[in-house]
Amino acid sequence: MSLDSISLVDYDHLDGPDVLAVRELLEDVTEADGIRPISEHVWLHLTHGGDDRAIHVLARSADGALVGYAHLDITDEVEGPSGELTVHPDHRRRGIGRELVQRLLALSHGRLRLWAHGEHTAATRLADTLGFTRHRTLWQMRRSLHSALADPKPPPGIKLRPFRVGIDEEAFLSINARAFADLPDQGSWTLEDVRRRELEDWFDPAGFLLAWSSDGGTESTGTESLAGFHWTKVHGASDHDDHSHAAIGEVYVLALDPKWRGTGLGRCLTLAGLHHLRKMGLGQVMLYVDAANVSAIRLYEGLGFMRWDTDVMYRSGGY
Repeated sequence: MSLDSISLVDYDHLDGPDVLAVRELLEDVTEADGIRPISEHVWLHLTHGGDDRAIHVLARSADGALVGYAHLDITDEVEGPSGELTVHPDHRRRGIGRELVQRLLALSHGRLRLWAHGEHTAATRLADTLGFTRHRTLWQMRRSLHSALADPKPPPGIKLRPFRVGIDEEAFLSINARAFADLPDQGSWTLEDVRRRELEDWFDPAGFLLAWSSDGGTESTGTESLAGFHWTKVHGASDHDDHSHAAIGEVYVLALDPKWRGTGLGRCLTLAGLHHLRKMGLGQVMLYVDAANVSAIRLYEGLGFMRWDTDVMYRSGGY
């Protein structure tokens, strides 16, 4: 199949058949590469046909088969658009990936942040040849849940309780915004973002642990204030999941109110979540952390996590 036979079409929303085709493409890529080629928030939006401020680029062969997909998120007016893309394993090394990147560059007027999930040589080479530079790096870290786990020891005045749907969302969002003020992808979550995750098959409030302080405060319930949280997640446990690997736990989101940093609460919450995942019968747990977050990496390494894989964000020459 020649590149001339490939057509690229842009959509601001996908209908049911196109959503199904993209999901099947992503599942084929995940099965072949061992890693999903798009981030979770894109996957969640895609499930519902896409959000209002995104562009989907579908690459099709002459017979109409979907051979590539790219997503352009245009919500961040400060940092600029961010893109992710993938090509079906049977149609690689034919220039389709380059065409998708060039389409994203045209749509973003040359100012593009591009994610590569997994530090693959082909992605690095493509970014280099198109003038992109490495901007941000995320580590995936893992540890066994069969090895020893210390007991969580909350600081004085702290009690851990599971998340209450319909009650704790606003308190969570306030802490989340302050804790991730420098990471808008996470810190800009809205109530709709939380609600969307609550509807997912993997959502389990029992594994969403909140640390409440008896000191009171702005995000309070009675005389308590929210000091931090550890939201865990399980991959591959649902009958609806198409995974070829055993179920694995995840330290999905972990954060503290800034005033609680350095108190040992982060270690306590991490351990509490790990114990919860182990009680579910899981043997392994993973997490993602920014490579520049030295203090978090030190915490996780102290708890037995080791670097497993790397995601890289590249920036175009338009910055």
